[in-house]
Amino acid sequence: MQTYEQILKNLKSGQWAPVYFLSGEETYYTDLVSDYIENNVLDEMAREFDQMVVYGKDLAGGDISPVIGAARSFPMMGERKVIVVKEAQTITKWEPLAMYLDNPQPTTLLCFCYKYKKVDQRLALFKNLEKKGGVLMQYDKLRDYQMVKWINDYIANQNIAVDPRVPQLLADYIGNDLSLIATSLSKLLDGRPEGQTKIDLALVERNIGISKDFNNFELQSALIKGDVVKANRITQYFAANPKSHDMIKELAILFSFFANLMLFHYLPDKQNDQAVASALHINPYAVRDYREAAKRFSAGKTFRIIGYCRETDARIKGMNNVSAKDADLWKELIYKILH
Repeated sequence: MQTYEQILKNLKSGQWAPVYFLSGEETYYTDLVSDYIENNVLDEMAREFDQMVVYGKDLAGGDISPVIGAARSFPMMGERKVIVVKEAQTITKWEPLAMYLDNPQPTTLLCFCYKYKKVDQRLALFKNLEKKGGVLMQYDKLRDYQMVKWINDYIANQNIAVDPRVPQLLADYIGNDLSLIATSLSKLLDGRPEGQTKIDLALVERNIGISKDFNNFELQSALIKGDVVKANRITQYFAANPKSHDMIKELAILFSFFANLMLFHYLPDKQNDQAVASALHINPYAVRDYREAAKRFSAGKTFRIIGYCRETDARIKGMNNVSAKDADLWKELIYKILH
């Protein structure tokens, strides 16, 4: 099994394998490698004659025999041919590939993009793939708690500073879709005013549309400080802007905060920032918020707040709720949390 870094490094140095099988629930890396192959292995003129892109759904009966037939042919203009098979997860008949691996065409680079799910590596085809000189890559979806580190690493590779609140904010609002996260980060990097060397909340608001004043970070801060007016102002903004602030999603973020706070109450070592951050899967920057929150909300109160969040979630979805609007539900929840 190879990583995308290894594959790209080899491709850039001119070392390419006859067959690439890019797979996994996480599609970001599959697109990253296949895009590089499509755009860089052949020059522009050679791509017109010796590169083809095939979609698995267009192969009759899910049979890849036509693809293998094309792979066995020689390039028309240059030294090599490139064939990229997208949506390979729709293919059902892989026997021709197993036979092809026994004697692959040395002038063909054949790439399969098997997206949204994992292959069964116990199958003989995938056991033999690398033995026959092919490359297998597979990535699982990142967990939500891994997203902040991924975003920080991505930004660090761009040699630019970032407000420590930004990665968590993006992770909360975009989720664990790496393609969307990468697109958003590109917008932030490209949208910087000349001379700006840091990604801050104002830049996020201007380019991504996430308000720097009306977001879950600010809501949590208001609750920790007991600022009823600010907390209600933020939740009223959420209720008035449901397209950008879906109540179920916002409530899930708030629930996660209090669930972590409950864990914090029972940590054996609350003074070591790194230990707390590791136990809660959070940015060390956020540890101080949990310390402050623990002073305001006891373990018992936190337990009850978790119950309030669950009750509100059920009412949003129509249980025991005939006519209450989102704004009313938010107001009631904030009252219960702070009293």
